[in-house]
Amino acid sequence: MKIASFNINGIKARMPALLDWLQTAKPDVALLQEIKSMDETFPREPIEDLGYQLETHGQKGFNGVAILSKYPLEDITRGLPGDDTDEQARYIEATVIGDKDAVRVCGLYLPNGNPAPGPKYDYKLAWMDRLYVRAQELLATEQHFLMAGDYNVIPQPEDCWDTEPWLEDALYLPQSRAAFRKLINLGLTEAFRARNQAAMNYTFWDYQAGAWNKNNGIRIDHFLLSPTCADLLTDCQIDRDTRAKEKPSDHVPIWIELDI
Repeated sequence: MKIASFNINGIKARMPALLDWLQTAKPDVALLQEIKSMDETFPREPIEDLGYQLETHGQKGFNGVAILSKYPLEDITRGLPGDDTDEQARYIEATVIGDKDAVRVCGLYLPNGNPAPGPKYDYKLAWMDRLYVRAQELLATEQHFLMAGDYNVIPQPEDCWDTEPWLEDALYLPQSRAAFRKLINLGLTEAFRARNQAAMNYTFWDYQAGAWNKNNGIRIDHFLLSPTCADLLTDCQIDRDTRAKEKPSDHVPIWIELDI
């Protein structure tokens, strides 16, 4: 089973790019972030025409997450537990019923947190605390699960073209990286680093200052796998070339393959 994560940066603006990638890469499951659309206005038909079941958790103009699946989806839930007052659409879960077994997929769009310090950074760290609690809950069930999406965290120096511009940024502050490591220390596997230790593997290039042409990128889109899910991992790659196509997102897809 091929499962991908892709921050699409606006479904209506990127639909041609998304459809091209779906038809080329052929993921069985795709977790989308920043759909920037309400559920009722999401352009469903072109995606459903490709054979995907589609579940969204959206809001007008920003945020929003979705799950696309060629396999049956069960027990779909929307919103990260732990704060009933949080109205931002950043999290969706479902169980994918595969040929051999099932896997719980958690699609997330973690808060950016800038400017830091400040209320937005406090929200980011509180959100990561809630994600940690949810991971603990899922680990207790002993089911296969993964948490994937745009984490807005640069885990290590080699995940950035140059750390100097990011030292005071919420994506690279020590508290952000510590919260990410805290998740991994639960026993989760960071899928890309389990397969590839090399530097200069990025998933985001800003639209400004010629970042793409200079390869001034950062790696902020990640798959974290439960121990039983990590045992099923056979590959993890970044579809870097999608950034060079017409009207691209500033992110590129990252995907894993599971023997499930």
